[in-house]
Amino acid sequence: MTAALSTHQLAKDYGDRPALEPLDLEVPEGQHVALVGHNGSGKTTLLRMAAGLLDPSAGEARIMGHVSGSLEARRSLSWLSDTPTFYDDLSLWEHLEYVGRLHGVAEWQGKAEELLERLQLSARRDDIPTTFSRGLRQKAAIALGMVRPFDVLLVDEPFVGLDSNGKTTLLELLDEAAQVGATLLVATHELAFVGRVGRLLALRDGALVYDGPPSEADVHTLVLPA
Repeated sequence: MTAALSTHQLAKDYGDRPALEPLDLEVPEGQHVALVGHNGSGKTTLLRMAAGLLDPSAGEARIMGHVSGSLEARRSLSWLSDTPTFYDDLSLWEHLEYVGRLHGVAEWQGKAEELLERLQLSARRDDIPTTFSRGLRQKAAIALGMVRPFDVLLVDEPFVGLDSNGKTTLLELLDEAAQVGATLLVATHELAFVGRVGRLLALRDGALVYDGPPSEADVHTLVLPA
């Protein structure tokens, strides 16, 4: 079976400073994974290389068997960044329409309406997301990431800036995606989320220091720098 996400000796250096040590990793289809570590541990670097947004210094990452960044990999992948970006001249609804049509979602309007209602964004559908607060921008990014189909969802610190409704809705959306077979890799400091997954990965100073079930890990220790 093709792995949903795989890396072979994937590494990233910034000058003489390693951001990610050579990493061999395989995430099977349908697995629900949390990625933890202190700030600067390499979580975002790993996710951005897996998403095809950052060139590795060595090795490679693949999504559903396709090299990260390729058209085939991008078709299978949805990416939720911790610093979402938007077009300056498109409303939230126009963003949703663009993403929905780009990915051939026949009933994108109904899906978009549902997401806006659940994320309490219906009243802001005609507003420009670049004018939103941090929390509203994050909710808008969640809607854009979820309105399209995907086999693999990569998420970087999605809970930052969200109110209680936003956190609850995001947890529900992640659970629903997992239930229909999507593969999830979520980098987070939200320890309540870690208990909902079957596999935990922990990075420290660019190296993988834990790979196993959350129940067998001291998560509080894993998120501390060395």
